Amino acid sequence: MKTVRQRQSGMLMIEVMVTIIIVSFGLLGVAGVILNSLKANESSYGRAQAVWLANDIIDRMRANRTAAESINLPYNLALSATPTGTGVPTTDLTSWLAALAATLPSGKGSVSVVSATKKVTVTVQWDDSRASGGSQSQQFVVETRL
Repeated sequence: MKTVRQRQSGMLMIEVMVTIIIVSFGLLGVAGVILNSLKANESSYGRAQAVWLANDIIDRMRANRTAAESINLPYNLALSATPTGTGVPTTDLTSWLAALAATLPSGKGSVSVVSATKKVTVTVQWDDSRASGGSQSQQFVVETRL
């Protein structure tokens, strides 16, 4: 009687398990890269909105140049302050602060005008903790002349 030996073909179960583990680690690495990319993208979006909003209030001031350059400085606004008074500067500042709060997380802003030099400093501040993974306040400052 002859015995026929069969040759093993295919992969062993252990080889399959090792391959699955290696592929799983690779997919976890890809997921980490995607997560970091999303965080950086969100932070970049916040900075872009801050730039746009800072330029928005500067454009509003240039559109109302006589009031912006006046001695009583109606566009001066401290960080976290509320605009007071009536007129176009108050309306501009109120709508600008509303846009900051609606667009950026914990968005705040300040405007400083020096009447002698017509130098304007606009500061936009927001909370970037979701993108940075901690409590981190970001600030964008732009200086220009009217």
